[in-house]
Amino acid sequence: MLGLGLTLAACGDDGGSDDDTITIGVISSWTDYLSMGYLWKDIFEDEGYTVEIQELADNGPLYTGLADGDIDLMPSSWPEVTHAQYMDEFGDDIEDLATYYDGAVLTFAVPEYTDIDSIDQLTGNAERFGGRIVGIESGAGLTEITQNDVMPQYGLDAEYELITSSTVAMLAELSNAIDAQEDIVVTLWRPFWANNAFPVKDLEDPQGALGEPESLHVLSSKDFKEEHADLAEMIGNAWLDDEQYGSLENLVVNEYGEGQEAEAVAEWLETNPDWLDTLQG
Repeated sequence: MLGLGLTLAACGDDGGSDDDTITIGVISSWTDYLSMGYLWKDIFEDEGYTVEIQELADNGPLYTGLADGDIDLMPSSWPEVTHAQYMDEFGDDIEDLATYYDGAVLTFAVPEYTDIDSIDQLTGNAERFGGRIVGIESGAGLTEITQNDVMPQYGLDAEYELITSSTVAMLAELSNAIDAQEDIVVTLWRPFWANNAFPVKDLEDPQGALGEPESLHVLSSKDFKEEHADLAEMIGNAWLDDEQYGSLENLVVNEYGEGQEAEAVAEWLETNPDWLDTLQG
């Protein structure tokens, strides 16, 4: 989920699906959306489709567009825990096509040098962290769970303020704190490239307030499966393990970066031909 100011391949105002045009909705600040969105764009275009990447600022508009049929595909969703509230609202009007990754988790994290190992140890130590938990977008499921579950259950809402802005801003604060060897607590998740890029450790969650591990899914508009059975079948056959997912995200975010997502995906597909073969069943 890190965004680097996505450059759109195309962004029609209407979105939606013509017979040979697929609109993929992404949130620019979340790298699983970005990586998977461009991966499917490459694959669909090889099948003869025109693909438009449509950027949205938050999950609410993305789920709304999916339910209304203005967006055809959401390439990465956390519907079991993180996006449960959106599924409650829109689930009847969208299609869950497939699970492509298992074992995703939400976390609180601190630098490795911080001598705190559990969320409950944050209580009474707010001064060390400036009374701040540095979060991401205000509409993110992780933010909702942090505000409504984690902070109340651990009594953190009396001592800490959750700072919301963007994933980019959170990572900038994390980087600056680590450079200065200062304590900081941030909201993170796995899989996410930043866990390997920064010397951080997950805090234990003895009360299970962050929820159980969940799977990442591909969601679509209600008619997508019927209108594009060939693509739906490929999506249903797709599965990424940790190594595959990590290498894809690293190429998209770090090796190539903003504006070169297509080139990053092309390299990943070239080095993972066996994975591409699995899409045919």
